[in-house]
Amino acid sequence: MYYVYILASRNRVLYTGVTSDLVRRVWQHKQDVVEGFTRRYRAHALVYFEETEDVKSALQREKQIKGWVRAKKVAMIESVNPRWKDLSAGWYDGNPQRRSG
Repeated sequence: MYYVYILASRNRVLYTGVTSDLVRRVWQHKQDVVEGFTRRYRAHALVYFEETEDVKSALQREKQIKGWVRAKKVAMIESVNPRWKDLSAGWYDGNPQRRSG
């Protein structure tokens, strides 16, 4: 499986990415393992994700979303997550390879 995901900061700065391991990748963002945008802007809340079995589709979708104006991204997020909850809340027990619960 491949995932296109959107992370948000407390100020709702958005980051869109793609991965084959959503649990591990979100953990890496939350732990600031990788330097870059999400570390700089503290975009750690998973507010949206989609899954597909095809890597090309995932990369095309990521590119499409990145090309959208902010209002369109916000509308998409709010269509499934109107309160901007962190969809990964409670996933981790300190081990990036294991989900809690």
